[in-house]
Amino acid sequence: MVAGEGSNLEHMTSNSLLRADGREPGSGQGNSATATLEVVIPVYNEEADLEQCIRRLHAHLDENIPFRAQITIADNASTDGTLAVAHRLADEIDGVRVHHLEEKGRGRALKAVWLASDADVVAYMDVDLSTDLNALMPLIAPLLSGHSDLAIGSRLNRASRVVRGAKREFISRSYNLILRTSLRAKFSDAQCGFKAMRTDVARQLLPLVQDTGWFFDTELLVIAEKVGLRIHEVPVDWVDDPDSSVNIVDTAVKDLQGCWRVGRALATGALPVAALRKSLGREPLVAGVPHGMVGQMMRFGIIGVASTLAYALLYLIAHPLIGAQAANFMGLLITAVLNTAANRAFTFGVRGSEGAGKHQMQGLVVFGVALALTSGSLAILHAAAPDVSRHVELAVLVVANLVATVCRFVALRWVFRSTEDVQQ
Repeated sequence: MVAGEGSNLEHMTSNSLLRADGREPGSGQGNSATATLEVVIPVYNEEADLEQCIRRLHAHLDENIPFRAQITIADNASTDGTLAVAHRLADEIDGVRVHHLEEKGRGRALKAVWLASDADVVAYMDVDLSTDLNALMPLIAPLLSGHSDLAIGSRLNRASRVVRGAKREFISRSYNLILRTSLRAKFSDAQCGFKAMRTDVARQLLPLVQDTGWFFDTELLVIAEKVGLRIHEVPVDWVDDPDSSVNIVDTAVKDLQGCWRVGRALATGALPVAALRKSLGREPLVAGVPHGMVGQMMRFGIIGVASTLAYALLYLIAHPLIGAQAANFMGLLITAVLNTAANRAFTFGVRGSEGAGKHQMQGLVVFGVALALTSGSLAILHAAAPDVSRHVELAVLVVANLVATVCRFVALRWVFRSTEDVQQ
């Protein structure tokens, strides 16, 4: 949990989930039943726009959503009349409630409400309703059916229709490019204010999300993707709100800081991705055959090229000093240890120190196979041509190493089959 989270909850007003007269909000028909969908509207100083948003959303839910839905206004430390407007709307409209926090932060508000929800699916959207509400049913349907775990609206999908300025368009696309290159994210639009997830999934993922502000969405999606959950994307029609109070520069700086923090947590094993993947993620289609082989092969190939170059350099340096066989042994051993460590972290996504020693021991078994292939090749070469140059020796060793590399890839997939966090 986020540091101070408990104190945040303690500071909530005791009647934050009640009407002004002490009754549960929405006392009309069906209030004793659990809502299938809970839509959260996080707000901070939105007294001017809140009523129009809630009435429009409530009408849409009544007319277009064929099951019980609830609206929660999550007020996070507003200093204007937003909270008073929220309580009045909860008094007047069936199925609307208020959740008040004494501290700011959109992520903090969403986390508090979603963790307390007993609905099957939780969702949120921005108070300006920039996203066309007709995308709501396509957003939540895959979650209710069990097909997907999270769902996001995407403004960057080719089928989306978006009206916004060039500055916001550039920033949005640049940010998503950063996510793809630094965290290898596959989702297309991290910051569209139109998302939903299954509540059972939320209860397991949200305690791991540290950000309480605008990076909350990105951190949640990155963790979900690394765990192996299915993220459904819905193309949306979206019109930019020209009066938005979001500080773009400040948000961008905090997002970059968040990317660095999450990337470091993934690299060091601070996030228990492997454990979550085992308990929460989707299993491989065939037992023992993990998905994502194309991505694995690409990363393995890059590491293999680097290892081969390092091996060749070590061999050429050591050969005049200790001879061909000893130079081969030394170069192969050093690069094998580094190769196993690199493939463990980057090809198969296994982070942290847990099991590292075991994996290196298994890697050394693979090293033994490679040593047998290369040493055998050298022995055969020297028997056929005793005076061959070291450059010819190196060429033969490179070919033998290519054969050993194929064996290594197959073997390492077996070594990391039960602990990998595959990233395609």
